[in-house]
Amino acid sequence: MTKLDLHDYVASVKDYPEAGVTFRDISPLMGNGAAYRQSINQIQEFANDLNVDLIAGPESRGFIVGSPLAYALGVGFVPARKVGKLPRKAVSASYTLEYGGVNELEIHEDAIQPGQRVLIVDDLLATGGTINATRKIIEELGGVVAGVAFIIELEALHGREKIMEAGEVPFLALMEY
Repeated sequence: MTKLDLHDYVASVKDYPEAGVTFRDISPLMGNGAAYRQSINQIQEFANDLNVDLIAGPESRGFIVGSPLAYALGVGFVPARKVGKLPRKAVSASYTLEYGGVNELEIHEDAIQPGQRVLIVDDLLATGGTINATRKIIEELGGVVAGVAFIIELEALHGREKIMEAGEVPFLALMEY
């Protein structure tokens, strides 16, 4: 099978959600079966050597990447939800949004057992706040962050560096902008 250039399946929307920002939209990638499959397969190849027990993905695009990846690996998926969306007792962490303001994520307190190895995945890495909040919860629950993986990394926002400040972990980004 011919390897696709995934950049061809990312729409760039200028001045969205605010002036001066170019939004990288993976909707065309998800809408193309071959590109979506290739993305998940490439992340699966990365994950194969990490001995993961679970995949965690922050709301909501992390679900789109994480669920098919967990299925492909034969492991469970743990959603990191926005606060107030989970019905049972949860552990939470807050983070600063890239456009200002603060948000909060939570994971059910029984979703991750001590020592379980968890790969965090999302569609896009910007400032790293969402991933570090997810990581904080996983570690508070006794899990081990086995790595992080993204379809896109926005290099100018230095999210990778912020993630690594919390401790080095294996890292994958399929595309950089």
